[in-house]
Amino acid sequence: MQDQTAQQILAELARLSRAVESLAPAPRPAIDFEAADCFVWNAEAHHLAPVGKPNRIDIGLIKGVDHVRDILVDNTRRFARGLPANNVLLWGARGMGKSSLVKSAHAELSTEAETIAPLKLIEIHREDINSLPELMAILRPSDNRFILFCDDLSFDHDDTAYKSLKAALDGGIEGRPENVVLYATSNRRHLLPRDMIENERSTAINPSETVEEKVSLSDRFGLWLGFHKCNQDEYLEMVTGYADHFDLKITPEDLQAQAMEWSTTRGARSGRVAWQFIQDLAGRHGQRL
Repeated sequence: MQDQTAQQILAELARLSRAVESLAPAPRPAIDFEAADCFVWNAEAHHLAPVGKPNRIDIGLIKGVDHVRDILVDNTRRFARGLPANNVLLWGARGMGKSSLVKSAHAELSTEAETIAPLKLIEIHREDINSLPELMAILRPSDNRFILFCDDLSFDHDDTAYKSLKAALDGGIEGRPENVVLYATSNRRHLLPRDMIENERSTAINPSETVEEKVSLSDRFGLWLGFHKCNQDEYLEMVTGYADHFDLKITPEDLQAQAMEWSTTRGARSGRVAWQFIQDLAGRHGQRL
């Protein structure tokens, strides 16, 4: 009788064990880093999706930012060669090529012979910053080298995700993996709105300490690269560079006149405005880019 009861209990335990196993999530598929040079991190699925055809331009077409371009390329080259390199914050005026420069620098250096391992670019969305420690844990054991890229990074009121970023970059017990750097773009130098910083200063018991805690996030980036609005000559240089690269059939005089009219109607001059003008011009002329 006791043996029969014991067998029934064991059978029931086995059934419960199978039921629990069926509820467990399927094991994550192994990440094939050879599938592409660029990936997008899907935090919800815990998956790196390969990007077959990245959206980027030749680095030689990015005009008006020669100084910061050279600094970023040099930092990226050192990282690709296994030398010390910094996290980079590219901040400043809209449309001046911050994100384009990151993608183009990766493309430029990923094929250099001196790299000690394949150089991969991984985009992480702003809303997934809280999952950054998990992503770094996935990348840490890999033989590849990774540039984590977060476009338009900023934090608003009551947003605590910046604390996760601070810890992942510099403050955690494990620290940043040796094979990972973070490149982020932002319109804000300190990644936080000015009124948020001013409000903290005016209401805190110890204003200096509170503000310092907020703005210290940007200190985690060893390089701050500033992008400023371009002047007319730089804007026209961008337009001319695009037109020459794509061999658009138009005289220099007409090109400049139309480009100036386009920027006037847009109320701005920038690399983005120049590219939008070139797209419009090519479309009107029936030329593919």
